[in-house]
Amino acid sequence: MTNNRHLGNSGLKINDIIYGNWLTHGSQVENETAIACVHAALDAGIYTFDTADVYANTRAEEVLGRALKGQRRESLVILTKTYWPVGPGGPNDCGLSRKHIMESIDGSLQRLGTDHVDVYQAHRFDTATPLEETMEAFADIVRAGKAFYIGVSEWTADQIRAGHALARELRVPLVSSQPQYSMLWRVIEDEVVPASRDLGISQIVWSPVAQGILTGKYKPGQALPEGSRATDSKGGATMISRWMDDRVLAAVQQLEPIAADLGLTMAQLAIAWVLQNENVAAAIIGASRPEQVADNVKASGVVLPSDVMARIDEVLGDIPVRDPGMTAKSAPASRPC
Repeated sequence: MTNNRHLGNSGLKINDIIYGNWLTHGSQVENETAIACVHAALDAGIYTFDTADVYANTRAEEVLGRALKGQRRESLVILTKTYWPVGPGGPNDCGLSRKHIMESIDGSLQRLGTDHVDVYQAHRFDTATPLEETMEAFADIVRAGKAFYIGVSEWTADQIRAGHALARELRVPLVSSQPQYSMLWRVIEDEVVPASRDLGISQIVWSPVAQGILTGKYKPGQALPEGSRATDSKGGATMISRWMDDRVLAAVQQLEPIAADLGLTMAQLAIAWVLQNENVAAAIIGASRPEQVADNVKASGVVLPSDVMARIDEVLGDIPVRDPGMTAKSAPASRPC
């Protein structure tokens, strides 16, 4: 079972390990398997679920809605996002304009089979829309009861500060930031985390096992495991390619005895590591098989001693990416539609 943590300085509680369906539902795994994974998450005590309209071009939301049908809505926390192109990808089918936000929330609610989401998130920062227009649209969605809280994903510290200032003026709760974070990708530590901490915003981090690299299943100099994300042509291989380097893979193998000494799997160690950061409210896990969920939730509540954290740093050396500028560099320079 997982622990509960407050999301930012709000009264909302979420699991410290939440279930997300980014690269799996509606694309990499069959719908029935995806639904079984969601039910495994529910059985493990997970009540917090993260998705987005762009995942599998809206199909992931549909699958999650089917999987959660019949559950007591008040007992669930559902997060979704908008920004990336959906549908045919016309000029208004992406971004954070008022038009796209208002149309996107209604589409997401219909697919999820609910009249509200608990947290509605800006999936990236939209350089082509005035921030005032974006935040006013989010505020109207909150006032209409279609979302209870708002959040952002992969915004820089300055963007988070500007968005939070407007949210306060509009009297709506901006409580979360959803960045990539793992032992190998630490770009949020120097700027995003301190800014968020000052503003009462928590991190909900994605890819805590670095797209599967930190599970240790990829061995330097060896063939890729059949059916693994690194062999997936629908997007998984592209996302993981950054880490498919023998030097990285060899260093990751050195984490295995550290995990073994603690009685943890490699994945559990990686998830527990991100949860040691006090500004991290939750880590998002995914699964292509139900048993993966039961395994990963065992990282909840694990406390890594300071000497273990130091050993991990020593093993990885200069491999982790720490440059805070990577948040901006990784973002679209212009609206992608």
